[in-house]
Amino acid sequence: MEKTPEIDPTSYKLLLACPSGYSPEQVLVDFSASFDRVPHPDNDLEDSISEIWNRRIQENPSLYNGKKFRYGGYSMHDVGVPNQESNVCLHLGLTDYRTFVGTNLNPLWEKFLVPSEDDSIRCQHTASPLGNAAVVETADKKILVLQRSYNVGEFPGHFVFPGGHSEPEEIGLSAHHHKEDLTDSGNINNKVSQEMFDGIIREVVEEIGVPSPSLTDPVFIGISRRELNVRPTAFFFLKCNLKSQEIQQLYSKAQDGYESTQLYTVSRGEVANMTLRMPGCHRGGFALYELMMEVAKDI
Repeated sequence: MEKTPEIDPTSYKLLLACPSGYSPEQVLVDFSASFDRVPHPDNDLEDSISEIWNRRIQENPSLYNGKKFRYGGYSMHDVGVPNQESNVCLHLGLTDYRTFVGTNLNPLWEKFLVPSEDDSIRCQHTASPLGNAAVVETADKKILVLQRSYNVGEFPGHFVFPGGHSEPEEIGLSAHHHKEDLTDSGNINNKVSQEMFDGIIREVVEEIGVPSPSLTDPVFIGISRRELNVRPTAFFFLKCNLKSQEIQQLYSKAQDGYESTQLYTVSRGEVANMTLRMPGCHRGGFALYELMMEVAKDI
């Protein structure tokens, strides 16, 4: 029996590229139960989700089964104005950390996939929580890169951009509100869209230690997915008005500093070399940044 070739952990696919950088007004959200995960018809595979979670809880009782936004695809919306870019609408459902561990991080994760060219169908049985990450440029034109702690669950010791997840519970969402009120639905969509941008600011502040007023408003540059575990991440670009040395001093007191062992402030060229030791979703994030820089150069 032939052995399935191993997937390169640094390989990625760009699901969506917005190289001109989208503002919050250009990033719409359709938050709906129709974008939630579809249970797999194989009962044994479904049962493995609970089995894996129960084992993880026994090993680490402090694990928290937090809610996450599930990525279910996107659509482009033409604004109908000449020479003005389209808006993007992200299709988001609800999932949780337990289901992520039991599907995307399951040793049998590939069995959850459906053979299809359509990503939303291919990944319909996985949790696919939408992570976030930011390429942050300092006042002295360096880029911030973290080295992950060896105690974290995913990619210990690897280089990453600061990030994590936007959190449904930050805006009071723990379940879908099944109401016919379109006004209420529109308000929820707007809140989720804003949380996409608020969430990445929060992650940068907590992981790097810089104050939020030192950061520019983020712009959305796209979604990258690592091929290993089909893990999607929304990427943003923002600038910090502090220099590298000041940021290094603040990093030593960062709230979530335990998640990383070192902060690097490096040139664009140095980051390109570091991507060989990045998870695929983050390597793809740097590719989105490079696309943005190419567009900026041509303006």
